[in-house]
Amino acid sequence: MAIELLCRKIGMTRVFNEAGESVPVTVLEAGPNTVVQVKTPENDRYAAVQLGFGERRPKTLSKAAVGHFQKGGMEPKRHLHESRLSAEEVAQYEVGQEIKADVFESGQRVDVIGTSKGRGTAGTVKRHNFAVKRRTHGTHESFRHGGAIGAGAYPGKVIKGLGMFGRMGASKVTTRNVEVVRVDAEKNLLLLRGSVPGHNNAVVRIRAAVAPK
Repeated sequence: MAIELLCRKIGMTRVFNEAGESVPVTVLEAGPNTVVQVKTPENDRYAAVQLGFGERRPKTLSKAAVGHFQKGGMEPKRHLHESRLSAEEVAQYEVGQEIKADVFESGQRVDVIGTSKGRGTAGTVKRHNFAVKRRTHGTHESFRHGGAIGAGAYPGKVIKGLGMFGRMGASKVTTRNVEVVRVDAEKNLLLLRGSVPGHNNAVVRIRAAVAPK
C-alpha cells in the first residue's frame, strides 16, 4: 500500500540526460497536497489518509463540506482523495501536514492513475484498430465498416465482447512503472518519462509502483 499524491498535468516537453539524449517527459504539478483527515482502525475501522489538492471558494460548497475543512483548520480544497494505508504508515501523518513532490526521487518507478481523453463515439478502425477494406474488387461505401457481426447458425447470436463502434476514452486508466526522470522540489514539479493519461490540466494520482520492474 502506498499513498497516492494528487497532481495536475501541465503538459509534455523534453529534457536532455547526462548522455545528451532527448527524453520525452510529462510535467506534473505535484501539489502541495494537504492532509485533510486521518482515519484510524480505532475510530473508523480502517486506516487511511485523505488528501486535498487545489483551491476552492467556500461559497461553492455545502455547509457540511465547509465544516469538514474548518475542522482541520484549512481552506477548502477542490479535489479530495483517500489512500488506504497500514496503521503504521498512517501514524506518520497528521491533519494539516503538507506533502510535496520530494516524496519521490529521480529514477523511481511510479504508477499513474487518471482518466483518458474522451473521444466520443468512434468507429471500429479508430477504436479497435480494424483494417480499412480495399478500395477495389467491388467494395464501395463500406471501407471503414466493421463487417458482419453474426456468428452463423451456431450460436446464432452476437458474441459478447465483439469489437464494434461506440464510446471511446473517458475511462479510468492506470499506466504502470513510469520512470521519474527529474524531481524539482523547489517548484513542486515531477517529470515523468513518456505520456500519462488525461488532458492538460487534468488531475492524476501518482503512487510508488505496486509491481516495479
